[in-house]
Amino acid sequence: MPRAAVINYGVGNLRSLQRGLEKSGAKVLITYSPSDLAKSDAIVLPGVGAFAEAIKNLSPLSDALLQSVRDGKPLLGICLGLQLLFTRSYEGGSKNGLNLIQGEIVKLPDTVKTPHIGWNTIQIAKPNPLVENVQNNSFMYFVHTYSPKPSEQSGVIAYTEYGVKFPSIIAKKNLFATQFHPEKSSKPGLAILKNFVKIVKR
Repeated sequence: MPRAAVINYGVGNLRSLQRGLEKSGAKVLITYSPSDLAKSDAIVLPGVGAFAEAIKNLSPLSDALLQSVRDGKPLLGICLGLQLLFTRSYEGGSKNGLNLIQGEIVKLPDTVKTPHIGWNTIQIAKPNPLVENVQNNSFMYFVHTYSPKPSEQSGVIAYTEYGVKFPSIIAKKNLFATQFHPEKSSKPGLAILKNFVKIVKR
């Protein structure tokens, strides 16, 4: 059973994520310890709330996290966790992210109500192990005001439309990320968590 370290840095309720990963066949450790990240088989970076506070809270773990990714360990970023992987965010001014994915986090357009809360569909753009057995136009649960704008589109696995077409699933080598909450997205979301655990097992 693969060991998944879920980073607890004070931004989000992690219990539903823990249950989803355990149902998917992972042994879950909720942690804020660099040594736990090093010993795990995979890392999950969740998050809700503001980018600036999150990146500050994450800083004591950032070296261990970056080293794990360089070593090829699978990482799944969820919601704000996806955004933290990017070069920078413009939420509350320009803030640097982890720069594991080149690009920016930008505000959703003023033409739509923000935050974007609730169910919306994903349009799968290309095959990837993370979306195996996930139907195109599946509904996922979103809560966000900012969205990813990657420098390159090659890693975009799925898009969603809300005032603008934005990437809702990104994959790059051992990095995987969703702008929605798979743990709150019923069967399609659980399928994504199961696929991530399968990727870790491989």
